[in-house]
Amino acid sequence: MRCLSVIVPCYNEEPTVKELLTRVLDSPWVAEVIVVDDCSTDGTRGVIRSLDDPRLQVLEQPYNQGKGAAIRRGFKEATADFVIIQDADLEYDPGQYGRLLEPLLSGEADVVYGSRFMTDRPRRVLYFWHSVGNRLLTTVSNAFTNLNLTDMETCYKVFRREVVQGLDLREDRFGIEPEITAKVARDRWRIWEVGISYAGRTYLEGEKIGWRDGVHAIRCIVRYSRAWSRLTGSA
Repeated sequence: MRCLSVIVPCYNEEPTVKELLTRVLDSPWVAEVIVVDDCSTDGTRGVIRSLDDPRLQVLEQPYNQGKGAAIRRGFKEATADFVIIQDADLEYDPGQYGRLLEPLLSGEADVVYGSRFMTDRPRRVLYFWHSVGNRLLTTVSNAFTNLNLTDMETCYKVFRREVVQGLDLREDRFGIEPEITAKVARDRWRIWEVGISYAGRTYLEGEKIGWRDGVHAIRCIVRYSRAWSRLTGSA
């Protein structure tokens, strides 16, 4: 059942993007793949252009705008019933799409998060402070949204298309993650979590998120919360 639009924000992922897209296109759930290249400066664009599949749509940003901007552009172009975010590295396995879709297909959920922490599935062991930071951001987000998520920062977020295309998203960089969560919570959509495997990478392997992104995420959690909206009169 091909019911999934896969949004792939991509920036300088030449070593992994071909294998990742091959895995995505091998999934029986995938109706379309929308790659948004964020003005890569390596050979990423050439690799993507070399792939031939009618389900593959490639959008090229005219200049580097950030992951959030790439995701927002991809969301606008999605046409399938459900929409998922897929990083262009190999940290998240497209073989898990079926698990993530189950609560959506059954009609129990509007949004599904793939949790790296609520799981008995294999997970690469890496940085202690990354784990602490992720759990801290999730805890702060939960305090402002009144949700009980275990992994707010996960890449794997799956939506009914009308849900995600109804969100007024503004963040251009990694702040898109807490912004999505705040606005999904604000609109009271039904959220489920599904445990997933995760093969994180090191900084030498291309990890891009640093402590400054964590600080900005805290700002976004507050900025897009109901409490801030009531205080400032903003949306």
